[in-house]
Amino acid sequence: MLTVEKKKAYLSILSEELVPATGCTEPIALAYAAARLRDILGVWPERIRTEVSGNIIKNVKSVVVPNSGGLKGIRAAIAAGVAAGDAERILQVISDVPAERHEAIAAYSQNTSIEIVCADTPRMLDIRLTGWAGEHSASIHIANSHSNIVREERDGEVLLEKPVTDSAEDNLTDKSVLNVADILEFADTADLEDAIPLLRRQIDCNTAIAEEGLQNDWGANIGSMLLAEYPRDIKTEAKAWAAAGSDARMSGCDLPVVILSGSGNQGITASVPVVRYARHLGVSQEKLYRALMVSDLVTIHQKSGIGRLSAYCGAVSAGVGAGAGIAYLLDGSYEAIAHTIVNAVAIISGTICDGAKPSCAAKIAASVDAGILGYFMYKNHQEFKSGDGIVTKGVDDTIANVGILAQQGMRQTDQTILSIMTERCK
Repeated sequence: MLTVEKKKAYLSILSEELVPATGCTEPIALAYAAARLRDILGVWPERIRTEVSGNIIKNVKSVVVPNSGGLKGIRAAIAAGVAAGDAERILQVISDVPAERHEAIAAYSQNTSIEIVCADTPRMLDIRLTGWAGEHSASIHIANSHSNIVREERDGEVLLEKPVTDSAEDNLTDKSVLNVADILEFADTADLEDAIPLLRRQIDCNTAIAEEGLQNDWGANIGSMLLAEYPRDIKTEAKAWAAAGSDARMSGCDLPVVILSGSGNQGITASVPVVRYARHLGVSQEKLYRALMVSDLVTIHQKSGIGRLSAYCGAVSAGVGAGAGIAYLLDGSYEAIAHTIVNAVAIISGTICDGAKPSCAAKIAASVDAGILGYFMYKNHQEFKSGDGIVTKGVDDTIANVGILAQQGMRQTDQTILSIMTERCK
């Protein structure tokens, strides 16, 4: 039986992870840092040195920065933060930028010396900006999570300094408390009063951007293409709506997304398919909320071993989470959910993350499909067994193997991806 302390920890984890962001979180983290740098310095920096981890470079390179006039890349994100950002809004730092500011953003990007260095750091998420104006200087350091400012400095005076580790979970609730059996018990028994505002916002925001992705021309239009070319059943609908949210988000849509594990794509993938299934089945709103908690927490459970940024595609973890949430709606038993997770992990683990970009929508569709297939394998008495690849005895041990694969086995893969993206894809 879950203790009161453990229930509080699970709710705390949801509160930390389910936060709104406008735009892909890596360029937005840069825009947030840039806006904060400007505020510390007191004026627009005349020159900026940018030191970032490879995964920041990878995930900023190919996405459109929202409210920037269609600009892409690190310079655009920094320029948007300096010229138009409101640092107090954190990951919604450029959510309310009028079109007349686009010219100033473009001009700052083009005319300001912005040096970009790939930092030698063990952290997958690391951002250091240093800015100069006249005789004054300022710096800011974000580490491990997108809004975790660990140091601020002006003219050599340290204004803020927090202890920092090399862990992606630095300054967050300990996620070692997560396991699938307890996640299911929490979803079944939790008092929803404190969780409903988080989950309702997740439903509203992520469904809205999915609708936008289906109604208009965004990215590769994976969502609308799926609905046009595949059978019009709930399985296709679940994949298409999730993909459509990413279609819009990766191409600069300024609608907010409730993120998960630091990622809007994961927030969309873990929630939208579950919402579509719940509406198709006609279940109660309470049942939907509880299914979303399963999906969100199963996704977070996987990502806690992988890290926020990795060569392992985060959409895979969220697709597995969505499969677990759908299994909760269709069956609800521990056996169904555990088998769904293991089957889905066996199907699609190993999909690489080669940065944020329009093709993320297609990976999301494939990941949701794997989650759904994982459940229907269980329903038809089929399963992948211990010893089949990375699958081992016990769902939580299989999830642990995914973390080992991502953190250890794909470390060199990550470096190779970055090399290809920055040296061979110019």
